[in-house]
Amino acid sequence: MIDSTRAELLITEGRFKDAEAVARRAATALEKAGHRCWLADALILQATALARLEKQARAHVTLQKAIEVAHEADALNKAGLAALTMIEEIDHLSPDTLQAAYQQARDWLADSQSIDVLSRLNAAAGKLAATVRRELSRDEAVDLLLTKPFDIDQRLLEYEHDLIKQALIQSDGKVSNAAKLVGKSYQGLAKMIATKHPDLIPLRTPVRRRSRKTGKRKK
Repeated sequence: MIDSTRAELLITEGRFKDAEAVARRAATALEKAGHRCWLADALILQATALARLEKQARAHVTLQKAIEVAHEADALNKAGLAALTMIEEIDHLSPDTLQAAYQQARDWLADSQSIDVLSRLNAAAGKLAATVRRELSRDEAVDLLLTKPFDIDQRLLEYEHDLIKQALIQSDGKVSNAAKLVGKSYQGLAKMIATKHPDLIPLRTPVRRRSRKTGKRKK
C-alpha cells in the first residue's frame, strides 16, 4: 500500500508519469499477491495518471479492469469509485457508457457517507445531463462497464493513435518532425493520419501545396 499512497501523492503534485510508474508497480505486486481490493485502488490511480498523460485508451481499459476486479471481489464501493473515475477522467465516453458508469457509481456508492464522494457524484450527474437517455437495466449497465473480449486489432489502433497524437503535440503539429519520433516517413505518417486517424488532422500543421514550377514543397 506504500506505493499506492505514493502514487496518490504524485498525482496531487502533478507528476503523472512518475505516478503511473509507481501505481503500475503496485498493481503488479498486488495482483501477484491476490489482494483484489487493494489492486482495484492501484488500478484507479494508474488509470488517473494515464488519463492525465492523455493516454485515454489505456486509462479506459485500466478502469474497466479495476471495475471487474472489484466486482469479482464483491467490493462494490471500489467498483463505484472506478466507475466514477471513468466519468471524471475519460473524455468522449459514449452516451451509453457514460450513463452506465453513472448509474452503477450511484448504485455502488449509495451507502457512502463521504462528502467528497457525494460531491463527485453530483458533478458526474451534471456531466450526464447533456446525454440523458433511457434508464439502462442493471445487467446492461454492468455489462457495458466490464472488460470486453480482447480485440488486438482495436487495441493496436488505439495505441497507434495515442503515439501519433503525442508525437504531433511534441512536434507542434509538424508532421515531418512527428514522423521521425514514430519512425515513419512524412508521406507514411500523413497518410495514416488522413485515413486511419482523421480526428488528429486538426493537430497537424496545414498541408502546403507544391510549387508547379519546382515541384518542391513550399516551406
